Amino acid sequence: MLHEDSFLQSIMAHEKLMHDLRRVRSLELPQCYIGAGYIRNYIWDLLHGYTRRELHSDIDVVYFDPEDLNEERDVRLEQQLREATGNPKWSVKNQARMHLRNGTAPYQSTKDALLYWPEVVTAIGVQLDEQDQIGICAPHGLDDLYALIVRRSPLYKDTKEYTRRVEKKRWQEQWPKLTIVMD
Repeated sequence: MLHEDSFLQSIMAHEKLMHDLRRVRSLELPQCYIGAGYIRNYIWDLLHGYTRRELHSDIDVVYFDPEDLNEERDVRLEQQLREATGNPKWSVKNQARMHLRNGTAPYQSTKDALLYWPEVVTAIGVQLDEQDQIGICAPHGLDDLYALIVRRSPLYKDTKEYTRRVEKKRWQEQWPKLTIVMD
C-alpha cells in the first residue's frame, strides 16, 4: 500500500494514540480498530506542519461481531473507556449492525463496513496486535489521505448527505491545503 511506511511511522510516533490502541486492544473485540477523524485529522495536521492537536469530535472504535448485535454492549464499552481515560469522546460501534442504520445490505467485516463510510479519507482504521504491530484497515487505501483530497466513497450513495456533512465539518478552515471534491 502506497504511503504505508510513512503512515506506520507517524502512528508509532503518536504516544497518546498508541496508548489508546493498547487500551482498545485490551477489550478483545473482533476486527477492532480506532478510525475516522482521530487518525485522519492527525495525519492532516502532520501534512500541514501543525503541532499535534485534538481536533476530533470523537474517538471512533469499530469492530465486527455478528454474534452480539446488542447496542447496549457498545454503550457499556464506551462508558468503560470514558471512565478509564476521563475522556468523553469515545464512540464504540459494532459494524455488524450498522447496516441497519445505514440502509445497506449487511456488512461482512469491518473492512467491508468501512467501504460504505461517507469519505474515502475517513475510512481508515488502525489496530495494535499482541506483538505491538500496527494493523491498517484502509479499504480505499491511503492515497487520498496523503494527497489531502476529500471525496465521497464510491459505495456511499447519499450525495446530499455527503455534501451536508462536508460543509458542516468545515475542514478547509482547519486544513487549507485540502481539496474537497463535491459531486
